[in-house]
Amino acid sequence: MGKEELVKWSHPGGKFRRIGPKSCTDAKLLSIIIGTGTKGTSSESIAKIILENFGNFRGIVGKPLDSFYKIKGLKEVKATKIAAVFEIARRIVEDL
Repeated sequence: MGKEELVKWSHPGGKFRRIGPKSCTDAKLLSIIIGTGTKGTSSESIAKIILENFGNFRGIVGKPLDSFYKIKGLKEVKATKIAAVFEIARRIVEDL
């Protein structure tokens, strides 16, 4: 496996595409939504911090945007993406 192939595999999005969503941890799934990390902090590390702060995905649902801003690496755009995804999920569950 070449270096380029290893990078594709190790990135959460690469694992999602190759093995499927069920193979990804909650942190890996959330890191795909986050996209890029910050200098010195990967998107997966930011995702783990979010999950530590909110407990699990259920704990994220309905949280105001400013509750995400205290987490290093999350600003308006990334926090809005996360909130939007969880709002979509909430609406799907509501429609079931």
